[in-house]
Amino acid sequence: QLQLVESGGGLVQPGGSLRLSCTGRGITLDAYAIAWFRQAPGKEREGVSCISRSGGTSDTADSVKDRFTISRDYSGKAVYLQMNTLKPEDTGVYYCAAVRSVVPFCSFGGSEYDWWGQGTQVTVSS
Repeated sequence: QLQLVESGGGLVQPGGSLRLSCTGRGITLDAYAIAWFRQAPGKEREGVSCISRSGGTSDTADSVKDRFTISRDYSGKAVYLQMNTLKPEDTGVYYCAAVRSVVPFCSFGGSEYDWWGQGTQVTVSS
């Protein structure tokens, strides 16, 4: 059973940066494709960025493409979401999700992921 843990959220001013981390409790993530989703109050969950198990394939939503970057560390322990030039509309709960994959896989379809973290709150406000 994979348990995902997100960290790195918080309160930041507009224009600031945060780096979110997604780790597996007691297990590395190198066998899993990982995606980041977010949900703002009163809005539907949306896919933000995804990365294949090897890191060779990734994608980022158009709304954040020039500001957010997803990456994996070489140890397989974590997947990161670097968020720069944050805007108030980036406020929400950010979740990482995982699916075991043997082929390059990267998708914003939430139903395609089997494990989810509890989420970390990101608030962008002055």
